Formats: sequence, structure tokens, C-alpha cells
Amino acid sequence: MSQNEQSKKARRGFDGPDDGDSDYLLPDQSETPETKTSTRRRSRRAFAIMAGLLGLVLLVIAGFAVFYAKSANDALNDMGREQMLPHSTPSSTQEASQSAGMNILLLGSDSRGTGDQGRSDVLMMAHISQDREHVYLISFPRDMWVTVPGHGEAKINAAYAWGGAPLTVQTVQDLTGAQIDHAVLIDFEGFMAVVDTIGGIDVYNFVASDPGDFTFPEGMIHLDGRSALAFTRERYDLPNGDLDRARRQRDVVMAVVKKIVTPEVLADPGKFATVLSTLAPYFTVDEGFSGAEITKLALSMRATDGDALRSLQAPISGFGTSSDGQSIDLVDAAGVAELGDALKNDTMDAYWQAHRDDPAVRHP
Repeated sequence: MSQNEQSKKARRGFDGPDDGDSDYLLPDQSETPETKTSTRRRSRRAFAIMAGLLGLVLLVIAGFAVFYAKSANDALNDMGREQMLPHSTPSSTQEASQSAGMNILLLGSDSRGTGDQGRSDVLMMAHISQDREHVYLISFPRDMWVTVPGHGEAKINAAYAWGGAPLTVQTVQDLTGAQIDHAVLIDFEGFMAVVDTIGGIDVYNFVASDPGDFTFPEGMIHLDGRSALAFTRERYDLPNGDLDRARRQRDVVMAVVKKIVTPEVLADPGKFATVLSTLAPYFTVDEGFSGAEITKLALSMRATDGDALRSLQAPISGFGTSSDGQSIDLVDAAGVAELGDALKNDTMDAYWQAHRDDPAVRHP
């Protein structure tokens, strides 16, 4: 494909003029007071990092304040639990994996009604480093052309329509070679409701756009829940289409985290409880991600500020068209293999340092 064709494809958001909803069609479808206070502050911040990023409302705070414990427990009880991992995936509760880096797959689904599996419009991997000091948020573009186990080649988001979270997990594991320890299904539209709860967020917008109801100038912008949802949905007015939309989604998630860990939220028990109760109903986790394991993970976290969150995109080498006419993103095989090694060996810091400034498309 020529650079001119690639440019046209990017400007139209990677969809052809007659694609309509073809993005979502399957191939076969058309103790001292001082010590206690210090400990409570550190624990609340570690809890909030994970709560904002994963919506898992971790229980760090539960050990230090009765009010927060009740809020966290209520939120955990409101979260759904399902079989979301393939049966071949070992349980991460095994002792051998407790001190290792952890990979959690985040899926954002948009169901269209009863009997509809829905689409996976948001697909991210959260890698928590072994030392628990950093969390890496990695987007997998939904149009990546990959092998879906049992179905052959297709866009990566077709895995969710075919087999839900378990097949999506298996697809990403096969693609990267890295084991996924847990999966979280997010109602992304519902997740945006928390933006209003925390009084809005500030995000750096790397490119101006005008999706219709809103105008987003380049630079720092303030978003409420409604504008944040529009901001993360827009792609047709962005130079790199869906890749830029995925970047915006990562930026918004990280902005929510950073706002939650501010004293404005953490020091206000009422506001913090509202944040937890707002987040929880929009998240479903795998059956193995018990409250006890969430608590253990939270207590081990040392990522105590928003700067501990790092954002990346899974590498692609360009764009193309499938044999059945779908617009697709071509996997950078060598780049994904390097990413997979970093995820498996917990060397994401070196990978991030080497690739944090990479362009959206790595041309070979």
C-alpha cells in the first residue's frame, strides 16, 4: 500500500467509505498515631492507583479505617465475576507467580442487546512490574490482523464476538507469548461516569479535533463525563484514526487515576466512597480474582503516584486490506515478539525506555 493510500486510510479513521459497521463484522458475516496516619496515606494512594486504572477497588484502606473498609467491601460485592480465562491458563494464585510481574487484560465491550456478545472496542494490557512500582498500560489496536484460535485470521476484536473474554485472552496470549493472569471487563461508557464524580479531569490533547458536539483544541483541556466519552470515541477527525483514539483512551484512564490520588479525593471519605460505588458496577473480573487476592495485590503495590503509570501501544508496521476487503492493521511481528519478551521477563522498564517515543506505526 502506498504512503498516499495509508494517509487517506488514516484520515478516514481506517474505515473505507462504504464500511459502515464492517469493523465489527466477523469474516463469515457480512501503631503510633503518626505511623498509623503515614501508613494510611500510603495505602490509600496505592489503593487508588489500582482502583482508577483497573476499577478493582482494592482493599488496602480496609486495614486502616472502618469507613473505607465498608466502602471497599461494598464496591467489591457490586462487581461481577465470571469465567473469563481460558481453561489452559494457569491460576495466578499459585505461589510461584505471586512475586512475578502480573499481566491483566482490560476489555471494553459495547453490547447491542440481548443475545449479542458485543464488541471489544477497548483492549489494553496492564502489566504490573515485579517490584510493584510501575504499571504499564498497553493498547492493542482493535483492527490488528491476528490469528484467532479455532477461527483463523481476523481482526483482534473479533475474538470477543466469537468467544468472549476467554477467547480474547487466548488470542492475546498466543500473539505475545505472555501469560495473562487476570481479565477485567469494563463498561467504558459507565466508567466515564466516575469523571463527573471526581469533578472532571485535565488531559493533554495532542491534536485538535471537532467531533460535532464538542471542540477539543490542542493542549491541556478539561473534560467532564460527557465530553470525556466523546473525546475517547472520536477517531475520524484524528490523523491516525483508531490508533490516536486508543492513545486518548489511555490518556483519559491515566488522568482519572491521577485525579483519584489527589488529596481532594483521598481526604474526603464521602467523595471517595462515591467514586468506589460509581466504579464497581461497571466492572466484571475473572472468578479467580478474589477479594483476598485483590487485597494481597494492593498491599504489595509501591506505585504511589500518577507518574508510576506508563502508556504504550502494541507495535504495528502499517495498514492493509484483508482478502475479504476489511481495512486492517498489520502486526509488527518482531516488535510484538520484543514486547512479549518484556511482558514475560518483567523487563518492561527497558522496553518502555526504548519505545516510549515510537510513532504509532513502525515502518520496517
